[in-house]
Amino acid sequence: MFKHLSAVCLLLAFPFAGFSQINPANIDIVRDSFGVPHIFAKTDAEVAYGLAWAHCEDDFATLQTCFLAAKGLLGQVKGKDGAGVDYVVQAIRARELAVEKYHTLSPDFQRVLEGYCAGFNQFAKTHPKEVQHKNLAPITPIDMATFGVLQLFVFTGGDAALQSIVAGEVALAEMPAAHGSNAYAFNSRKTKDGQVYLNINSHQPWEGIVAWYEAHLCSEEGLNIVGGLFPGAPCILHGCNEYLGWAHTVNNPDKSDVYQLEMNPENDLQYRFDNQWLTLEERSIRLKVKIKGIPVSVRKKAWWSVYGPTFKNKKGMFSIRSSGLFDIRALEEWYRMNKARNFSEFYQALKMEAIPGFNVVYADRYDTIFYLSNGKLPIRTPGYDWRHTVPGNTSRTLWTQFHPLENLPQTLNPASGYLFNSNHSPFNASAPADNLDAARFDPTMGYETYENNRSRRFMELIEPLDKVDYADFKRIKYDQQLPAQLSYAVNLDSLLLLQSAQYPDVASLLDALRNWNRQSDVLNTGATPFLVMLQYISHKYHLKTIYQRKTLTTAESLDALRHTKRYLLKHFGRLDVPLGAYQKMVRGKKELPLAGLPDAIAAIYSTPYKKGMVQGFVGDCLIQLVRFTPQGPIIESVNTYGASNRPESKHYSDQMEMFLEHKTKPMSLDKKTVYNKAERIYHPGLIED
Repeated sequence: MFKHLSAVCLLLAFPFAGFSQINPANIDIVRDSFGVPHIFAKTDAEVAYGLAWAHCEDDFATLQTCFLAAKGLLGQVKGKDGAGVDYVVQAIRARELAVEKYHTLSPDFQRVLEGYCAGFNQFAKTHPKEVQHKNLAPITPIDMATFGVLQLFVFTGGDAALQSIVAGEVALAEMPAAHGSNAYAFNSRKTKDGQVYLNINSHQPWEGIVAWYEAHLCSEEGLNIVGGLFPGAPCILHGCNEYLGWAHTVNNPDKSDVYQLEMNPENDLQYRFDNQWLTLEERSIRLKVKIKGIPVSVRKKAWWSVYGPTFKNKKGMFSIRSSGLFDIRALEEWYRMNKARNFSEFYQALKMEAIPGFNVVYADRYDTIFYLSNGKLPIRTPGYDWRHTVPGNTSRTLWTQFHPLENLPQTLNPASGYLFNSNHSPFNASAPADNLDAARFDPTMGYETYENNRSRRFMELIEPLDKVDYADFKRIKYDQQLPAQLSYAVNLDSLLLLQSAQYPDVASLLDALRNWNRQSDVLNTGATPFLVMLQYISHKYHLKTIYQRKTLTTAESLDALRHTKRYLLKHFGRLDVPLGAYQKMVRGKKELPLAGLPDAIAAIYSTPYKKGMVQGFVGDCLIQLVRFTPQGPIIESVNTYGASNRPESKHYSDQMEMFLEHKTKPMSLDKKTVYNKAERIYHPGLIED
């Protein structure tokens, strides 16, 4: 496994090797009036240095969380929760995979990682009081790759599988993403002005390690792109360059499997594999945890089978095999997508097949639109229920190869002129005549076949429109109404069919819900009881999915209605409460009325706040709308809060009002325009010009 270890050890021993070539004076960080960093330099590696520095300026604490996790130091800073992450990183052997596969990264991308590390390390060196652990810096490309392995393990469902094992519930069925995203692409067949429209609209947490950071990266080596990235990424993960753009949404084919091992009753470390007993690899993982300020050392065991990382619960031993634990080149694939100039180059980047998931909705200035339900999907033996736990005692369930990109669901330039995805079935990506037949695809891929509220609502909006103008496009993107047929985890039809006359204590509430127009603006008084009720039901019955799987009994329906009535009267003294009085957007000292509902197109998810109110924390976030014209892209964007995560910054919350009012700011890829409108221009770590 470690034939390339010596070369990597040299990198680890001399982490600044090659970094000395980067002179910060050659890098410009240009901050616009909203604080968004535009990074200009000659080389991509220098741009990565500038990106790391700018991101540290805006959110050093979150970046540290990423690399503390990669180094196994998170428990010493975050306590028990951090130690759990440290354990997972070691149990899935993330660092070992990074070391073993590091040579598979191209030399030019290795230089990008080195440049990013150099920028981060220099910031840590010059801001020692902000560093959370003495052993955090210097970080190396191996640390970046290690954190990437952890993220891909999570995105391929490995974390959900691990949680189900720990909880003693090992079935993997019905676990799509809870929060969702939207992506739309329209070309000249659908648009009135002949332009190509792209909606980049992921729904992510508003803070933390998977919250979007907006940046513009530009070098003299062909890099010129604006979009969003997660902390720790050295390139844009979705956005647009001068020629093309793409949006991601989370998809849910079967990317990971759980195996129940058949253990030897005479040896608790042996498991059957075909006709022999194999021995689990067992390790003792040492975790350092800070509990009430006191460092404590804890040892936990970790195991490994032929299937992969293995964990124990009262039911036995279970292994996880995740497509995210086979490759570390995902970031490089995104980097190649950043630099693509046409569809052929973009598709060639996708053919690296290193990103193990995500839908891709693509558009370009050449009138091309494209949809792909991407995934690193195993070629599995038929005959097993792969969505649930499978036998871990046979080579028939040990997959080793993956479907090629060409075999995945994809649509290029449909006759309808539009493509869309909202985390629903890849077999409904356009007009009915242009959609793929699910029967053509290997059923063991496990592709989702359900619809959700966002996909249903999009179809309601697009069906009557022969052609769309840009106003239509934006109206669809910002739509806050639920569809006629609801698709939540709970089937609410039975509740809404209750007869008011039979239940006088909740009659007025029932009537209000039935007469509700299913909109969710801040003044809407029907949305509030609906949201209170939905949150209560979801929490009480532990509903995690976005499609229907539970129908309420009459007793359960009445319980939900009575809870909603009690809640509203207790906290607000009335039932007709405007949504904006119940749901808030909160940042620092700002507290603003917040529209939106779970799984609406402009989706908002809330968590308890104070005085009976809730506050948004996931949903619509970084929005980027692009029109491709012969003269180049016209780009507008808005982020949830602002460009900075530092409370003392004026950009901590300066986009909130725009976000709430469905307004955007113009963004430009033109260097001259960016410099002319700059608020600050400086070199990382040097005195401002």
